[in-house]
Amino acid sequence: MTHSIWLAIGLLLIAEGLGPLLAPEGWRRMISQLSQQPNHLLRRIGGCLVVAGIVIAYFYLS
Repeated sequence: MTHSIWLAIGLLLIAEGLGPLLAPEGWRRMISQLSQQPNHLLRRIGGCLVVAGIVIAYFYLS
């Protein structure tokens, strides 16, 4: 179980690091635009990401 959690964290860090590594200017613009969005939109985006993660985890574990 602990091994799987560390693997998931490692994969998340790889995925999160690809944006600034491959396209730093585009990543900076995207972060700047996201910071301008209203809270309700950010919550909706966050909720969609959580649901997508749950669906992926469900299919992986089943």
